[in-house]
Amino acid sequence: MDKLDQQLNDIFEGKVVRKDLLHRIKKGTNVPTFVLEFLLAKYCASDDPLEIDAGMEAVLATLQDNYVRPDEANAAQSKVATKGNYRFIDKVHVRYVEKEKRHWAALENFNSQRIAVSQQFYRDNDRMLEGGIWAEVTVAHNAIEEDDYAFYIEDLRPVQLSRFDFEAYAEGSEAFSRNEWIDIILRTVGLESTKLSPRQRLHYIARLAPLVEPNYNFIELGPRGTGKSYFFSEFSPYSTLVSGGQATKATLFYNNARGKVGLVGFWDTVAFDEVGGIKIKDPDTIQIMKDFMANGRFSRGVEIIADASLAFVGNIDMSVEQIVNSSQYDLFQPLPSQFDLAVMDRFACYLPGWEMPKNSSEYLTNSYGFITDYLAEAFHYAFQHTNRYEEVTKRIRLGSTVEGRDEKGIKKTVAAFLKILHPSTSPTDDEFEEYVAYAVESRRRIKEQMNKRKPDDEFAKINLSYVSAQGKEVIVYCPESKNALATQNPNRQNLEEAAASTTKDKPSQQREPVAVSQTTAPEAAFVSAQPVTLEEQHFTIYYGDTGHSYDSIFGPYLQGAKTITIEEPYIRVSHQIQNFVRFCETAVKSGSVKRIELTTSYDNETPLAEIQDKLNDLKQSLLEVDIVLDIQLNENLHDREIRLDNGWIIKIGRGLDFYQKPDSWFGIGVNDMSLRKCLETKVDIYRDD
Repeated sequence: MDKLDQQLNDIFEGKVVRKDLLHRIKKGTNVPTFVLEFLLAKYCASDDPLEIDAGMEAVLATLQDNYVRPDEANAAQSKVATKGNYRFIDKVHVRYVEKEKRHWAALENFNSQRIAVSQQFYRDNDRMLEGGIWAEVTVAHNAIEEDDYAFYIEDLRPVQLSRFDFEAYAEGSEAFSRNEWIDIILRTVGLESTKLSPRQRLHYIARLAPLVEPNYNFIELGPRGTGKSYFFSEFSPYSTLVSGGQATKATLFYNNARGKVGLVGFWDTVAFDEVGGIKIKDPDTIQIMKDFMANGRFSRGVEIIADASLAFVGNIDMSVEQIVNSSQYDLFQPLPSQFDLAVMDRFACYLPGWEMPKNSSEYLTNSYGFITDYLAEAFHYAFQHTNRYEEVTKRIRLGSTVEGRDEKGIKKTVAAFLKILHPSTSPTDDEFEEYVAYAVESRRRIKEQMNKRKPDDEFAKINLSYVSAQGKEVIVYCPESKNALATQNPNRQNLEEAAASTTKDKPSQQREPVAVSQTTAPEAAFVSAQPVTLEEQHFTIYYGDTGHSYDSIFGPYLQGAKTITIEEPYIRVSHQIQNFVRFCETAVKSGSVKRIELTTSYDNETPLAEIQDKLNDLKQSLLEVDIVLDIQLNENLHDREIRLDNGWIIKIGRGLDFYQKPDSWFGIGVNDMSLRKCLETKVDIYRDD
């Protein structure tokens, strides 16, 4: 135990933990850091080696007995059934099922979606409803056969501190110098700061900025394996990580169909992992994102105000040196094509991930740090209850080239540094100037890339500067591009080229690749398909044909459609309902559909109650993605037709049911319908003029 360890233990007794103990446990489990440290603090709060060894055994035994692994879900259910109840450590989600007018809980690895839950649990822990929380949860068995559930939550204890005293935290920090406090913060996240350069230490502090500063827009792009997403996935229970996939208005911002705020209303930080793989098909999502990034508010029928910060992390598979010296490429290369200049201009900080060391045991600390959850609570308090922006405004002096969004981004970055490194005090002039220089550089990196993309001089003022305490104006450069003429003075298109270009906001789309890693293919997000010209079609699908899926037939014509009206009399048996589910999935992928109106038929042998249950399940899942499904019955319906409110009409002789039954349910074509053999039918697609 070194001097800093001893001092930390003396001042923050009971709130620190040896990080090497965490490393030893972490290698053998997939549990988040703050959960493991919750157990370490419970069983290993001692300096006695024998007590620590006994505590480690207790932690491992607890994980063995109480942590549910995905492949042991059936055994976990059996424990509850045979013993009456059992305590687990797992992530608990709660969802509201509209058709039943009640809430159901689910444990992430327990494999049951219908666990009864008392209102007190999700009322006191509302994040259970959005993303879920890790908890010690006691699940009990329900022996009443008449009930429609087998398990219920008997007790629940979130894995986080029950009380937090920010004043004591801030007062304790005053006993340490600024550099010592940096060491403590970095040791808390598991790193030994003495093995990092001063610049790298600031990079790691900057990674924490979205956790303390509201409405802070942060981006880090760099190589794989540098821990970009760790701080958002495991460090704090107040942040959530969106891992790729389709980012929708309903998920992120507001679900109109359910009248429910999305992730930005429940979390301090919403982070996007592998940002290049995010699929945003609805242009409204980008517009709402722009509004929210600008001022923390947006409107979707009602005005929503939220404080969540947005963090975007992703990989660069190209040589940074070649990018900055290229007139055709820029350091925003991995972003989805929908992220235009307006989105980029809202970033406050671009952290150069290529300067971060690769994850390695070489950088791990064996010293003491805060229990992760304790520091996360401090950051959460700072996020919600402290404001250092005005303090920065009174003290900072910026150069004349710093414009509106530059100034806001720089000030918010500095404010975040003050919250993290000076919880209750003010930095010295030298320390403050260090933060300002870092913030100006982080904003300049953004502006340089926008200036390379824009054919005019809108973002040409890239020589951002500040005025030092001695009254000297200091221009800040980005080290990677300081001597790169292609970045400092990019070539401009002439007016004719600019008018003819269809890719001025995404210059990468029609250019030759440079220095892509041989082991990794370029991101698919770099390529944007050319618009498809839709035409009327009249063709026949012959018996035994393959290559026909709902995506290929309907998908192109759904673009821009908001309402689908489908008349399909035969939605009666399981495979027909499954076909309709597949059709709805195609509608979801269009990104624009908001309503599906189904009219179907029945006869005396139709099991209406069973069909109603299945279609209600579909209706519920569509609501989750902000699509309303309306179902009408018409016993006289016979013809099949699909009408789109963008003017297209699609008629298929057999309706949706034109696939043959597979010869085996373990053969090719069972899941990929484009490989499934078809029955013969005619297809007519035309406009309703």
